Amino acid sequence: MISLLLADAAIAKVGATIGAGLAVIGAGLGIGKIGSSAMDAMARQPEKMSGIQSAMILAAALVEGATFLALVISILALFV
Repeated sequence: MISLLLADAAIAKVGATIGAGLAVIGAGLGIGKIGSSAMDAMARQPEKMSGIQSAMILAAALVEGATFLALVISILALFV
């Protein structure tokens, strides 16, 4: 019975670790895509640079916020 409880805790820790890793990888890919698309747009329309840059920063901040939320949930799953 105790071994089953320990196995459940270990599986939960592995799941939380994988979840945190996937969240970070997804955020990195997402912010990279946002940056590359913004650079392409700025190269095509230099006169719109400030608006594109503001939108890029806002989108990157939203991606970071979602990532931090996923990391907090993963950390809570590790310790609770």
